[in-house]
Amino acid sequence: MLEIFQYDFMVNAMLASILASIACGIIGTYIVIKRLVFLSGGIAHSAYGGIGLGYLLSFNPILGAVGSSILGAVFVSKMRKNRSENEDTLIGIIWAFGMAIGVLFIGLSPGYVPDLMSYLFGNILTVSKTEILLMAFADFIIIFLVILFFKEFRSITFDEEYSKTAGLNVDFYYLILFILIAVTIVLLIKLVGIILVVALLTIPAAISKFFAKSLSQMMFYSILFGLIFTLVGLLFSYYLNLPSGSAIIVLSVFGYFIAYGFKKLSQK
Repeated sequence: MLEIFQYDFMVNAMLASILASIACGIIGTYIVIKRLVFLSGGIAHSAYGGIGLGYLLSFNPILGAVGSSILGAVFVSKMRKNRSENEDTLIGIIWAFGMAIGVLFIGLSPGYVPDLMSYLFGNILTVSKTEILLMAFADFIIIFLVILFFKEFRSITFDEEYSKTAGLNVDFYYLILFILIAVTIVLLIKLVGIILVVALLTIPAAISKFFAKSLSQMMFYSILFGLIFTLVGLLFSYYLNLPSGSAIIVLSVFGYFIAYGFKKLSQK
């Protein structure tokens, strides 16, 4: 097993797994508690438009994904603020539009696009050192802001109406939270791809909800489960020659049903 550390791409993949699990565990906790899965899906798929634009204009597609997903987060936040009756429809539109515009931009791009599928379904083995540094920086920003606004985020997560009554700027903190969701999604694109990113954001947090007794404890468990699923899934993909993103998600789903069954048995 130790021979895998001889390969730089495997070391990079493991570092990326650790960094992504930290962000995923922290932000996924808020997504699960507030039931923001569909909103997160809309933000995730809007990232594909930026990836396509990156190929079209010949700049790093990940930077394009950051920009377009943040725009998607701002749009979602504004919709939520306006309490649109057609919120679900609008999220579905941005979901489809992000994917469609990405495909359109890629179709207009000259030459061959070699790693397009890695953005859809993930290929953690192609993570570069530059991307790891970007992930580490993003992790730092996420951890810093969550610590800085921990009380405010906790307040809007568990009692939004009371937060408004207490004079908290709920819309502002939701905007920050949605932007952090967007950044986290970009971190996970290389691991599991845009198609599967919502699963990795929510499954570790959903499992940790079965056992945690506080918000911070739920974050810790979620990070831990994320690490287990990504690292073990990575090993499976390496030794069994499986797609890394799919291996991680399948393992996560099995983990969820095992945890669910264990929780039900413990309640009897």
